[in-house]
Amino acid sequence: MHSACVRDVSEVCFYGCCKTPLLGLSETPDPKSKFLTTVAASRADFAAATASSLSPEAQLTDHESLPSLPESLSRFNKAYPQYRMTDHADSIRAQDYGHLSLSNHVCLDYIGHGLFSYSQISQFPSTPAIASSSSSPPPMHRTSELPFFDVCYKSASLKSQVLYGGQDSELESAIRKRIMAYLNICEDDYSMVFTANRTAAFKLLAESYPFQSNKRLLTVYDYESEAVRSMIDNSQKRGAKVLTAEYSWPGMRVQSAKLRKMVVNKRKKKDRGLFVFPLQSTMTGTRYSYLWMTLAQANGWHVVLDACALGAKDMDTLGLSLIRPDFLICSFYKIFGENPSGFGCLFVKKSSAKVLESSTIARSIGIASLVPVKITSQILCESSDTESETKVETKEDDLAATRSFSGPMLSQVEDGLNERSLSLTRTDLEESEQGETSELRETEVKVEAEIVEVYSPNNFVKQENTKPNTSETDRNLVIECRGLDHADSLGLIKISNRARCLINWLVNALSKLQHPHSEQGLPLVRIYGPKIKFDRGPAVAFNVFDWKGEKVEPVLVQKLADRSNISLSYGFLHNLWFSDKYEEEKQRVLETRKCEAVTIPNNKRKEKVNKGINVVTATLSFLTNFEDVYRLWVFVAQFLDADFVEKERWRYMALNQNIVEV
Repeated sequence: MHSACVRDVSEVCFYGCCKTPLLGLSETPDPKSKFLTTVAASRADFAAATASSLSPEAQLTDHESLPSLPESLSRFNKAYPQYRMTDHADSIRAQDYGHLSLSNHVCLDYIGHGLFSYSQISQFPSTPAIASSSSSPPPMHRTSELPFFDVCYKSASLKSQVLYGGQDSELESAIRKRIMAYLNICEDDYSMVFTANRTAAFKLLAESYPFQSNKRLLTVYDYESEAVRSMIDNSQKRGAKVLTAEYSWPGMRVQSAKLRKMVVNKRKKKDRGLFVFPLQSTMTGTRYSYLWMTLAQANGWHVVLDACALGAKDMDTLGLSLIRPDFLICSFYKIFGENPSGFGCLFVKKSSAKVLESSTIARSIGIASLVPVKITSQILCESSDTESETKVETKEDDLAATRSFSGPMLSQVEDGLNERSLSLTRTDLEESEQGETSELRETEVKVEAEIVEVYSPNNFVKQENTKPNTSETDRNLVIECRGLDHADSLGLIKISNRARCLINWLVNALSKLQHPHSEQGLPLVRIYGPKIKFDRGPAVAFNVFDWKGEKVEPVLVQKLADRSNISLSYGFLHNLWFSDKYEEEKQRVLETRKCEAVTIPNNKRKEKVNKGINVVTATLSFLTNFEDVYRLWVFVAQFLDADFVEKERWRYMALNQNIVEV
């Protein structure tokens, strides 16, 4: 995100195709200018097109009378002619993500960046620990059990990792280079650390930041986040004063005056604290201006950009190429719609690394290594065949070390583990990671060379120079991340246009559903946050209400959707602010959620009670198509049937009873 590394973004943002252009960064443009008039007109036309994307005479009080998929798609294409320019995304989905069609799966439960495509895993050998000369793909039922790498914890200090680096394997070095290129982040300016997940990245930063001197932590989230909660709890234990932004009901807009007052302080600006900022809400789709980061930097805050909520190629926007946060957190999963496991990334600006503290607690939080599957399998096979001088008796700590491996790798370790089969202990792992034992380093190089031979026939890893070399300047390992390649091939403008059309059609369609025989037109769905809006994010938070006006529990909606092969999420909106006008509604809509008590300095335990709203959420990716959002609409419309939930409950019990009898 430095000028020397920024790709061409001259076409981005200034035609309304991307979010939050930086107009007004240096000066406020004339509101009567021709440019702004054109932008306003185009956005008004977009809103009108969205309103016409459903037939106005269609009866939307009966789920059986909804327009068909072909009819809806025809009207959709007519309303959004720009959507046809994104046909390449449909081709990618058909060619590389066939599991979505074969399993009839609608994936709307997470957002972010997928590393690999399903077509890659379908070519992966069924026994990755053993080189195979056969090029035939394994049976389909085996493919979902085989990852390309696994995540292993390592004991290391964030500060030393950033300042002095570690001994990366070729696998880690190649993935790091690919990710930084994808996110448009310059290696000269930022250091990247792998973490076990998003929560570990937040927690690690909280334990390493000097809250004793920089007292404040200011977060901007309209929903409860496990990762942010862990950061808040850890920072409070270390003496931080926590501040949070508030959101106006019912539009969920950030309370700008209150947030500005917290960011700007007339006292000295030096060493203010951490300002944690997402550019959009992963639940409501609300987007925020880049200028909040600029304002925070100008007032002495260290800025943390939470990029986990950003969609593919959002980091290519002009604003992010100009604003360089001190820290950036992102996460990557393996395969969209198939394997959401993955890892987190914590980026630290090199000029800001000196502020970090060395923490003994942080060493056990979640700095991670990426480990090819071959390594663990080889350890178990070789240790069972040969006696090693370093062989030790298995202890509880050793078992804990093996549990740091995730998913299928963990099952491989536990199935083959016994008291005499473990030849690598936690101590050995730490020594090999820190490079303190030359013999272990030599072994790692040999293992890596063998891994290349196993992976290269399937084009997941390509090696130009087969001689093992661990130097930074002579690593030629290239990882093929087709998921990232596909996003790069589409580009920011097409991805943004595609998501904009789909999410606004979905919001409009859900808003049209009303209960029959309702005198006041009781809506089936209530949407929280922006409604039809040109620059809203590709996420929507909503609740379903029955004909009596009572909310259907989000967990129940999610479970019923899952039975229809539609993956949704649910969450908790909080930090809500109600004006006097909505005081009566406040008592009706707010729910109470109890949080765990947190011990803060001076041995005080603070019981936390959070008030907010439980909601259903749906998020769209660049691989989402019209049929996905249409199927969600049809599913939600079934709640117009007053007996739908009861019918499903009895059907579920009947199915389970049949299974028990068999």
